[in-house]
Amino acid sequence: MGKLRVAVIGCGSIAQHRHLPEYKANKNVELVAVCDINEERALEVAEKFGAKAYTSYEELLNAGGVDAVSVCTPNYLHAPISIAALQAGVHVLCEKPMATSMQEAEAMIAAAKESGNKLMIAHNQRFVPSHQKARKLIESGEIGRIYSFRTAFGHGGPEGWSVDGKESWFFQKEKAFVGAMGDLGVHKTDLLRYLLGEEIIEVGSFVETSAKEFADVDDNAVCILKTESGIIGTLAASWAYVSKEDNSTIIYGEKAILRLEDDPVNSLVVQYKNGEVVNYQLGRIQSNEEGGQNNSRVIDLFVDAVVKNQEPPVPGEEGMKSLNVILAALESNETKQIVRVNEQ
Repeated sequence: MGKLRVAVIGCGSIAQHRHLPEYKANKNVELVAVCDINEERALEVAEKFGAKAYTSYEELLNAGGVDAVSVCTPNYLHAPISIAALQAGVHVLCEKPMATSMQEAEAMIAAAKESGNKLMIAHNQRFVPSHQKARKLIESGEIGRIYSFRTAFGHGGPEGWSVDGKESWFFQKEKAFVGAMGDLGVHKTDLLRYLLGEEIIEVGSFVETSAKEFADVDDNAVCILKTESGIIGTLAASWAYVSKEDNSTIIYGEKAILRLEDDPVNSLVVQYKNGEVVNYQLGRIQSNEEGGQNNSRVIDLFVDAVVKNQEPPVPGEEGMKSLNVILAALESNETKQIVRVNEQ
């Protein structure tokens, strides 16, 4: 098989800092096209990466000559573009959250099944070394029964790194559908499901817009989550952590506490019940800050799945289960009730 011909649809920050450079570095990929409704941006990015520029994704797909695409657009376009690409016989790597509703997510999964093409959702937290090590420790029984957890993902907000600053679609409800909960919270719902190896079944939440007067989406959210075996814990997602990004998770078990990305030096700290402490230095988590991990592994794993004709590590079904927790959190905030996550 020759090189995988890839196009990136949407040329914002995530495309420019993650998808495009990682495709360019992959020896199995030929980057053939980029697409953005902002023609100047599309041309600039196309020139930088040696690709053809488009301003219409329909035109790009109709032109053919593309085997796979990354969908890096505003959230409301994830489903329509992914479905159009899949129906055109193209493999899809879609940014998170995969869709703005369960119906859209189901339609994406159906399009992948009908076309026989791959659909992967870019949940990169599963591929962080500290998270993978923690999952192995939990699976092995080393930590014993898990009782509780707390996880947080917060930074100063997308205006600090989005190509459009405060004018970014991230802050516009009709394009983003959800704010910090969709940008950051969905990463953590996916991570918790991955780490604990079970589904989240109930959610209670407070979802607020309190820090960004120019936004009409949430910028601070705190949720209480319960899993199918009765593990309870909290998730915080925020665009109001103004000094230092927080991307930490703490798991409280019967035999030990796991501290993930909570220490500046040790990416995983295991504090055993008997007082023993084991530190793991496994490399820093991906970050917008300098010195963070520079390869998300998402692109390489997607390319591998296509080239080797394997199931992607985060298929559409997984993306939908993580999205459903966010949808339940939004419903809980609206109704002021504990909400059961839609069972798949």
